[in-house]
Amino acid sequence: MKTFLITLLCVFFYSGFSSGADWNVSVAKYRHDKVCAISYTFDDGLAEHYTLAAPQLEQRGFRGTFFINGSKVNKDERHIKDTTRVTWPQLKEMAEKGHGWAHRNFAKFPFEVLKEDILKNDSAIYAHVGVMPRTYAYPNNTKQGEAMAFVARNRVGTRLKQRSVGSKRTARDLEKWMETLIKTGDWGVGMTHGLTYDAFGNPQRLWEHWEQVKANEDKIWVGTFREVVSYLKERDAIRLTVTEKKNKLHVVPELPLDKELFTEPLTMVVEGGTMKKVSARQGKKKLSVQLRSDKAFFDFDPFGGEIIVTIR
Repeated sequence: MKTFLITLLCVFFYSGFSSGADWNVSVAKYRHDKVCAISYTFDDGLAEHYTLAAPQLEQRGFRGTFFINGSKVNKDERHIKDTTRVTWPQLKEMAEKGHGWAHRNFAKFPFEVLKEDILKNDSAIYAHVGVMPRTYAYPNNTKQGEAMAFVARNRVGTRLKQRSVGSKRTARDLEKWMETLIKTGDWGVGMTHGLTYDAFGNPQRLWEHWEQVKANEDKIWVGTFREVVSYLKERDAIRLTVTEKKNKLHVVPELPLDKELFTEPLTMVVEGGTMKKVSARQGKKKLSVQLRSDKAFFDFDPFGGEIIVTIR
């Protein structure tokens, strides 16, 4: 019996099955073994994010990430200070949160001012929405100073890269972006502000882009910013210890990250020989296994203990 320590991006083989096949066990690059990933982010808490973007995303089974600066949010429908902005009750229905209270530019304010701004915004979101922000988008895309280290604390990630999906982007630009992500296996982070008045003019272009992405969802994982950044960090940090016992693989995951912050399931891939039937169990939970030619994959809890994979 042999025990193997597995780390991501290495090649690992397990022999000794009666079939004589070799088995490769790894963590998929993206959720559900997709080729690439896209996250759509929307800045500044605009009303049309609630009335237009969120319903269109939901219609296609997608979710977006909405970064807000709390000082601009309307209290509720009866207290509208700015008709272009969302209300706190509307935000409670929407996806992930972020930004700063007054949208302070990191390059123009001292650390103590930025720190107060960030904490105030986090507190407001938690008080009104009931969720503590675990991601962050840099105001004006300025990334410098000790505030960067501060804002990264107790978060799964901050938006370090982005691509405008509005403004002067043509339908072909968006199509080429999608095609490039599939070709390169990259994670694309789309960003826009308004949908009708300062970015697209006519948001139909974005809806058509989402239809193209939907048509390629066998290759593309559309996840929120938090989901994807969590997955990538967990994937890169996890270690798997694998032992072979008869027709079973015993896989023990070890993830040295904060399980209160990093809650994204990972996808395990088993490939190599001919597989007619594969089952997997983690503790008392039966895992849903998908078979694709000579590959099986399933989601698992990286903090959930030993996984037993049976191959027939």
